[in-house]
Amino acid sequence: MAADPSARADSRSSRFRPPTAGRPWILTYHSVCERTSDPYGITVSPERLDRQLTWLRRRHYTGVSVATLLRTPVEGRRGLVGLTFDDGYSDFVHEALPVLLRHGCSATVFVLPGRLGGSNEWDRPGPHKPLLTAAGIRAAADAGMEIGSHGLRHRDLTSLAGDELRLETHRSRELLHDITGVTPEGFCYPYGSVDERVVDSVREAGYGYGCAITPGSLLGPFTLPRTHISHADRAVRLRAKDVRHRLRYRAEAAPGRLPETVTAVSGERR
Repeated sequence: MAADPSARADSRSSRFRPPTAGRPWILTYHSVCERTSDPYGITVSPERLDRQLTWLRRRHYTGVSVATLLRTPVEGRRGLVGLTFDDGYSDFVHEALPVLLRHGCSATVFVLPGRLGGSNEWDRPGPHKPLLTAAGIRAAADAGMEIGSHGLRHRDLTSLAGDELRLETHRSRELLHDITGVTPEGFCYPYGSVDERVVDSVREAGYGYGCAITPGSLLGPFTLPRTHISHADRAVRLRAKDVRHRLRYRAEAAPGRLPETVTAVSGERR
């Protein structure tokens, strides 16, 4: 498929237009491979991912990156759902990507430039999983995926002092630009941990949006809510999660579109 325009964006000051409607539905995946031990529910098999995307298609949803979702006029988002993959596991390129492309989907991959080629050490005693190298990140971007920052090393940003927080937000953005040639538009908070100070650092770093899990009173364009998806999610559970999202956020204002100027010729561990 053609490269996602969001994967080629190189913005310096992306901002949202005024909110106008309910929150878009954004799904959170992590690792895609055959499951073994998985105490945190972060692994979905390629076959189950295929079935979940088939379910979305049958309900007239198309999976897209978060930047693509937010650049779409609000009235055009009805048939779109955001797909995100946290942590940047190396299995994304070989297992998730072929399934996404087969379904005509794009996605946002939130990666850790401070752990290139490393592993998910923060998830002990969960399964050991390798992370994407710089080459793997470029391969995902070249295939049309949006690359976003998940910080440098998957740390709880709310616990960090100012200089350390700036490295996780500002420096990670610079490093991803060095890897892909594209300045990331999106940021995702490790563990879903976020407060006003962290949001301010992400905004000051120049990101256009931020992804959380359940942001509560901080709900806004830099704390977009998302729905965790696990291997256990079949049709009934997916339908229930869809309905829950609509009920929870139907009265909330949605972030407006990303400006066209940034489009050049995103109990459970997170």
